[in-house]
Amino acid sequence: FSCSAWSLTSGSRLGDGERLGKSKLEFLSLSASLAGPWGRCMGSECGLGGSQSRAVWCAHSEGWTTLHTNCPQAERPDNQQSCFRVCDWHKELYDWQLGAWNQCVPISMRNPGVQRPAVCTRGEEGIQTREVGCVQKADGAPAEDAICEYFEPKPRQEQACLIPCPRDCVVSEFSSWTYCSKTCGIGLQNRVRSVLAPPLFGGSACPNLTEFQTCQPGPCEGEESLYSLKVGPWGPCSLPLLRQTRQAKKRKNKEKVRERVKEKGRVKDPETRELIKKKRTRNRQNRQGGKFSDLQVGFQTREVMCVHKNGNTAALSLCSQESLPVTFQACVITKDCEVSDWSDWSACSKDCYDLNGPKGQRTRTRTVQQFPVGGGTECPELEESEPCTAQGGGVPPCAVYNWRATEWTECRVDTLLSQQDRRRGNQTGLCGGGIQGREVYCVQASAESPSNLSSLKSREASRPVDNDLCLGVAPNTTQLCHIPCPVECEVSLWSAWGPCTLENCQDQSAKKGFKLRKRRIVNEPTGGTGNCPHLVEAIPCDEPSCYDWLLVKLEECIPDIEECGPGTQIPHVQCVDSEGKYVDRQQCRDAILPMPVLCEVPCPKDCVLSPWTSWSLCSHTCSGKNTEGRQTRARSILAYNAGEGGAPCPNISALQEVRSCNDHPCTVYHWQTGPWGQCIEDTSVPSSNTSVSRGGAGVGGTEPSCSVGMQTRKVICVRVNVGQVPPKKCPESLRPETVRPCLLPCKRDCTATPYSDWTPCPTSCPAGGNNKRKQSRKRIIIQFPANGGQDCPEVLSQERDCDAPSVCPGYRWKTHKWRRCQLVPWSVRQDSPGAQENCGPGLQARAVSCRKLDGGQADIAACLKFASPMPPLTQPCQLPCQDDCQLTSWSKFSSCAANCVGVRTRKRLLVGKSKKRDQCKNTQVYPLSETQYCPCNKYNAQPVGNWSDCILPEGGRVEGQLGMKVQGDIKECGQGYRYQAVVCYDQDNRMVETSRCNSHGYIEEACIIPCPSDCKLSEWSNWSRCSKSCGSGVKVRSKWLREKPYNGGRPCPKLDHVNQVYEVVPCLSDCGQYVWVAEPWSVWKVSNVDLKENCGEGVQTRKVRCMQNTIDGPSDPVEDYLCDPEEMPLGARESQLPCPEDCVLSDWGLWSRCSLPCTGNRTRERSAGPIRQTGQGKPCPPTTEKEACALNSNCFHYSYNITDWSTCQLSERAVCGSGVKTRMLDCVRSDGKSVELRFCEELGLEKKWQMNASCVVECPVNCQLSDWSPWSECTRTCGLAGKLWRRRTVIQASQGDGRPCPTQMEQWKPCPAKPCYRWRYSPWSECKAEGARCGEGLRFRNVSCYVSNGSGHGEGSLVDEELCGDLEQEVDGNKEIVLEETCSVPCPGDCYLTDWTGWSPCQLSCVGGDDLGFGSVQVRSRAVLAQEPENLLQCPDQEWEARPCTEGQCYEYKWMTGAWRASSRQVWCQRSDGLNVTGGCLSTSRPVSDRSCVPVCDKPRSYCTEVRICGCEEGYTEVMTSDGLLDQCTLIPVLEIPTAGDNKADVKTIRAVSPTQPNSILPGRSGRTWFLQPFGPDGKLKTWVYGVAAGAFVLIVFIVSMTYLACKKPKKPQRRHHQNNRLKPLTLAYDGDADM
Repeated sequence: FSCSAWSLTSGSRLGDGERLGKSKLEFLSLSASLAGPWGRCMGSECGLGGSQSRAVWCAHSEGWTTLHTNCPQAERPDNQQSCFRVCDWHKELYDWQLGAWNQCVPISMRNPGVQRPAVCTRGEEGIQTREVGCVQKADGAPAEDAICEYFEPKPRQEQACLIPCPRDCVVSEFSSWTYCSKTCGIGLQNRVRSVLAPPLFGGSACPNLTEFQTCQPGPCEGEESLYSLKVGPWGPCSLPLLRQTRQAKKRKNKEKVRERVKEKGRVKDPETRELIKKKRTRNRQNRQGGKFSDLQVGFQTREVMCVHKNGNTAALSLCSQESLPVTFQACVITKDCEVSDWSDWSACSKDCYDLNGPKGQRTRTRTVQQFPVGGGTECPELEESEPCTAQGGGVPPCAVYNWRATEWTECRVDTLLSQQDRRRGNQTGLCGGGIQGREVYCVQASAESPSNLSSLKSREASRPVDNDLCLGVAPNTTQLCHIPCPVECEVSLWSAWGPCTLENCQDQSAKKGFKLRKRRIVNEPTGGTGNCPHLVEAIPCDEPSCYDWLLVKLEECIPDIEECGPGTQIPHVQCVDSEGKYVDRQQCRDAILPMPVLCEVPCPKDCVLSPWTSWSLCSHTCSGKNTEGRQTRARSILAYNAGEGGAPCPNISALQEVRSCNDHPCTVYHWQTGPWGQCIEDTSVPSSNTSVSRGGAGVGGTEPSCSVGMQTRKVICVRVNVGQVPPKKCPESLRPETVRPCLLPCKRDCTATPYSDWTPCPTSCPAGGNNKRKQSRKRIIIQFPANGGQDCPEVLSQERDCDAPSVCPGYRWKTHKWRRCQLVPWSVRQDSPGAQENCGPGLQARAVSCRKLDGGQADIAACLKFASPMPPLTQPCQLPCQDDCQLTSWSKFSSCAANCVGVRTRKRLLVGKSKKRDQCKNTQVYPLSETQYCPCNKYNAQPVGNWSDCILPEGGRVEGQLGMKVQGDIKECGQGYRYQAVVCYDQDNRMVETSRCNSHGYIEEACIIPCPSDCKLSEWSNWSRCSKSCGSGVKVRSKWLREKPYNGGRPCPKLDHVNQVYEVVPCLSDCGQYVWVAEPWSVWKVSNVDLKENCGEGVQTRKVRCMQNTIDGPSDPVEDYLCDPEEMPLGARESQLPCPEDCVLSDWGLWSRCSLPCTGNRTRERSAGPIRQTGQGKPCPPTTEKEACALNSNCFHYSYNITDWSTCQLSERAVCGSGVKTRMLDCVRSDGKSVELRFCEELGLEKKWQMNASCVVECPVNCQLSDWSPWSECTRTCGLAGKLWRRRTVIQASQGDGRPCPTQMEQWKPCPAKPCYRWRYSPWSECKAEGARCGEGLRFRNVSCYVSNGSGHGEGSLVDEELCGDLEQEVDGNKEIVLEETCSVPCPGDCYLTDWTGWSPCQLSCVGGDDLGFGSVQVRSRAVLAQEPENLLQCPDQEWEARPCTEGQCYEYKWMTGAWRASSRQVWCQRSDGLNVTGGCLSTSRPVSDRSCVPVCDKPRSYCTEVRICGCEEGYTEVMTSDGLLDQCTLIPVLEIPTAGDNKADVKTIRAVSPTQPNSILPGRSGRTWFLQPFGPDGKLKTWVYGVAAGAFVLIVFIVSMTYLACKKPKKPQRRHHQNNRLKPLTLAYDGDADM
């Protein structure tokens, strides 16, 4: 025993030696060596050459590590060993081998502690295991698991499983009892049931399927027959011994003859031998049948015996019968099918190499060498195939097929609903988003051409092939596209008229002068600036100059003498050109330099005038008969002179000056250009290889240009408001160009593919009619012509008739003559009474061969595969005896002259010696003619089924708006037709062809498919005014709903609550468009007039008007409200008029701007300059004035305000696509008022907003549909319910407010009603043992032609077999027609099994309707039938058999109960389909069928109630014991009233209301009845009777009193003699009812 051990790990730690107070020896006993897991196998070579290691350490028994020396060294484990090193290539050599799962074992069996469930619901959980091991793939030899684990984890060895609940056998209800097995004496009756579900998973076995009961119809009159004649089955077919001997001799003779022929053949010449050989070959081919149908007729016998009713065999003599049955018959010797060996494999059907494509097939065949006859084994499969690939080095690769596409058609744009107004009736120039289509076709890809659809090389003409050959997804046939919108030319406003200048300042020889005004292009148009309006207008003028001096400012007035008086002002000038730009002063050398201006500095006593104002703007831009340009300026008196001493003030007229201006005539001229003409080739310029943007579809493509051309346009001089004038009137230097070069695009010819191959003609022969089959071919246009290229061909498809196939492929059986009738050998039948040697029943055979439909020879295998079932090779025959009558077969019936008129007959004749025999001439026994009435055929037609969909006539495609066929533009509405099938019946209500009723199979009726109506909106309203009079605002226009869409029309755009749609755009109102204009101040009006001085306080006034501001200045006066009232200048002012010698100051200047922010002690100031100095030392008033800055009074903060986004703005003719939404900045003062943007711009405020953003208006794409597919085949080959379908698909879903897709994507119409003909068996005849009472017999049936309407209801009606003549003879899909079969007639007393029942419905194992996954099963059974009570012990066991099936269904089982009858009720089990069964329901949940009371209700007049409590019958009351049990039932006493003349009293009962209802207080006490007893037991009246009598008396008195009061007449009212006795008005209180 050791407490330490060697351990193996990745690391070790040493123990503390000081802790151990033991000796070395003691310690060794407590330690031992331990081994850990091996590490990874390492090494340089793969396989067994690897090595692996592990760590080893010494551990104490308590678990801590100690020194190695403390463990026994002899026991130390190895820390290294050799191993198998796994490499990647071992994956090909090793793999996991998975064993089969073992049986599911319940968890409760593996774990004893787990309790098994008491009631099984779904099943019991279990575990199943399997063997998993690593093996070598080559030989399956086991290997280490580690090798396989290197590549993939070890598969699981256990899994959960479910053991289903036991399923008991389920049987049906019993049938009714059979008739008694005997007509007299004691017999048996049977009733049987069948198995519906087999016992599964250990369920209980099936119960007896048969019940017996004895029966006795009556006593037998004579002695009961105890014996019956019984025939056994026919024995095997055999050849008679004599014939076998004869055949052996024949074979020997044939060999001798063959040898003699060979000897003779040697001497004959070669030609003769060749002729003999050909004849033999022909004879061999024409020989009837050959070896494969070699039939030998033999005979077979059967046993005849006499049996007792107890089943024992007795002597034949005990069975009394006139004649014994036949014990022999001719038969065919059984031969099994013999086939040859397999042929070699055929060549592979695929003769090319394709790695990814489907494989080919190769076949091999074998031939039939002997048909199965006489019930021999059937032939096996004669052909088998397997997939294959072409082998060999020279195998070419298979053809590859790719999709190709034509050019996209022109982009087609639909308008938005919100843009559909009358002003846009012309839709040709629409732009924006649209849709375009193309055709897709399949071509065989060549090795060098790429499969890229868009490259031009791939569009090289390639022959189209069948689209089914292209395997990938076909490219789209429609796509969204975009036509770039033309950018309209936008120009600025006109500038002000410039000065009179020369036409060309560089060339001053022409002395014509013009005043010009200009505007510039704000937005470049798409087609170049040639599409813009004129940008310059000119007015002829006199005295033009290119340069002039511009007065910049005048210096202060400098007196000539002293400090005041006359003086001059020196002008400051600058040289400017005609556009106002500063130029060198030398340019103005010819211009007149402004002279110094005379002025005056007023002396202290002089009149003081203000400076002249600047000249006003010219009142007119030109001068005419009624207009003349004027400019004014004014000045005002600031102070009057001092009497005589100073210069006096001028008159009022001298305070204003007027001068003429713009005296040139009002004639404005400009150059007007016409549109550029067509580009015409210019042969003088060499062509350049460039490209221009294509102007057509607008899909962003460019096309190459091939040469340079020239374009011209018309340029004329136009006088505004007059028209064209001579060109010399306009400035020649500004004349636009009339010719420009242009690029001519290359011609594009139409390109079409070559014709495809002709479609194959159908290989099958036409089923009927003379309709010629057709074949077609087509070609596809892949590039449309442009720029004058070659046009496309008109014919794109061709059609021709197919050649009729000379030989229709097909095979048929050819039957040969019947051989002679062969009888059973005389040696066999000579002992039979009445037999004759050369006559009697026999068998004859014939041969069959296979022929092509043209009569040529064919292999038997072809007919076995393609033809109808083989005709019978044998048939019974009769060799007539001398006394037999022989007749021919019946002829066909004669034809009828007319329908329903006359009779028709058929005949037969006596043959040979029968003509002379008298017994054969008896027409009663052997009739020679038959007569029957001619059939009477009457037909009537009836409509059947529903009306079809409304179907538009074919060819409903309409032309698109752009004049081309656009895919999907198919006529969707209008008048169509709907159809209803017609069925034709004959007089026997049998369905016949509709042609019998002179009908083509349909009733046709016109119908209307309503056209879609789009949403209709009104036209746009006018734009509203801008929401702001100053700054940025918005303006709005709207349209409203006029008509909602219906029938799938285009939907409305999003409307608001009042059904309107809006368009909002930003607008900018110029804050300076209306300005206040003030006239000069009037003369002072002094209020306290000092006549000497003319000074003091006074008032000045002036007119202030609101005027419209233009580029040329304020023009017309407008209403005052248009100008800002806050900025209106003062119209009057009070001030101090300076007196003589006072200081005179100029008018105050503008206030300085308050510095921002408007907080703190900030101020602003204004100043005025002294004009007249004071005299006599008078002081001047202050020349500056200050005031505090106050927020929102004289100091304002400014900030930007951003407007909302506009709606998405498109270019003028765009309907959708990319657009721009805009917003604007507004400068807002701190008091909320919008001001001009310059206030914010001067402050340098940050503009952090994006003013424009791209946006998209969703394009209206109408739903694009494919064409209707061709009509499908009829869903039924016959009958009434067949339908033809056609379908279409959505190629492009609708977008935006495009027209949505219609809901009807498929249409149907009925097929013509055709009668359903089919072969059907008649029921089997009764089994008959010919010539005997019981034993082996035969039963027969016929196959007949039936007609039905295909609904599956009813069996149909029997019709002539000719109507089924075109049908292959098969019944329910089985081509093997069986019209007779052996059967067994039970002997009296036999106990036997019934025939097999039909297979039950397929049933799944389910719980709660869920499939448990154990598959489905169906079952059939045979029950036992018995005839004699004594033989029941000899009965065979009942049988049942089950088989798996598919498409099972779940059945549930539940208990059902009937109504209670006394203390019992019926309880049974029912399947979920309503079938009553035995088994299937859980026995533990069976409802109670008996409700007897415990203890039993044995008291007189007591019974057991529903709640299993004893109660008493009606008229009796319960008396209970102390423990709640019934003690006795006591009679309830009743009232007896004696009647006169009768000693007996009638019993009268007075019952309460609903006396028969059970007492609700005591449940289960049914039938309680209450009785009112007025007399007590002593015969006196009870007290309550007196109370009821008194109450009745009071009630009678009350009724009489009320009746009196009601019938009493009222007194007449006394009339008052008052004058004012008027009627009071009737007052009605209205309670709010509307009807009041």
